[in-house]
Amino acid sequence: MALNLEQKKAIVAEVAEVAGSAFSAVAAEYRGLTVEEMTQLRKEARNNGVYLRVIKNTLARRALEGTEFECLSDGLTGPLVLAFSQEDPGAAGRVIKDFAKEHENLKVTMLAIGGQRLDASQLDVLAKMPTYDQAISMLMSVMKAPITKLAQTLNEVPGKLVRTVAAIRDAKDAA
Repeated sequence: MALNLEQKKAIVAEVAEVAGSAFSAVAAEYRGLTVEEMTQLRKEARNNGVYLRVIKNTLARRALEGTEFECLSDGLTGPLVLAFSQEDPGAAGRVIKDFAKEHENLKVTMLAIGGQRLDASQLDVLAKMPTYDQAISMLMSVMKAPITKLAQTLNEVPGKLVRTVAAIRDAKDAA
């Protein structure tokens, strides 16, 4: 089904808006996937806060202009699905990685984060990035560690005194 100019402009504007607010992007070749498998991928993406779109490469190049994902433009060849992380940087990587484990027809071709294009082999790095809640808990544990150590150190002084007095008492009782 051919798209008219207005429909193409609407698609480009939609993808450009999503790309402007996304944290990371993954491009994967979907050749060989069935309609049911693509529907399943879209459902998983929606549930994880990932915007997934199959778009013509020329329209994708126009949509990515002026965004931090413009670095992907050179590699847009063949039938690609673009996944943009909306909620946390690793979401698109996790969705695509998990789906590709079960479906070998989905092949990651490239990914980008922070304006840098990464090789497909870096998908594990992107997928292992912590979510917002995980990052906050890691930060809080790092911030809490010095205070905990200080409290333990301050508590050790009276504890050592009590143990010393108890040892002297036991020595006098034994004598």
